[in-house]
Amino acid sequence: MERVSFDPILPATPKVFILGTMPGKQSLRKQQYYANHRNSFWKIIYELTGAVFSENYAERIDTLKRNHIAIWDICQFGERKTSLDTDIKNEAPNPINEIVKLFPSVKQILFNGKKAEKLYRTYFSEIANIKYETVLSTSPANARFSLREKLNNWKTAMV
Repeated sequence: MERVSFDPILPATPKVFILGTMPGKQSLRKQQYYANHRNSFWKIIYELTGAVFSENYAERIDTLKRNHIAIWDICQFGERKTSLDTDIKNEAPNPINEIVKLFPSVKQILFNGKKAEKLYRTYFSEIANIKYETVLSTSPANARFSLREKLNNWKTAMV
């Protein structure tokens, strides 16, 4: 089943650019990043920013923008039968580095999981003066790590 990514969430002056792989089934159905309620992405973002947690998607996007956090997916489109990253095939990348170069405010790229990093390195080269970090995937499939472990990992990695 072919999947297509969402537009990036880009604040005026992003400092951190978080890159995932591609939307899962629930995200596609709701047309929202990280829509699976078992995905810990939003809980981690709210903990890191100190904002009051909200289920409202528009408020979540505002929280990212207020905190200079951009998000996007490596894959513009690809095939995936399930929501597992290991199922991604025949993918084509979004123009990640082109977007990053338009925003000299970006100081760090965070890969939400190892598959996002692997896909990035398949299609792109690192850009000078940007710190690259791979953090524990927020996916519910990454169940061997607790929310606390994921949060601590993200806290350590994020500038």
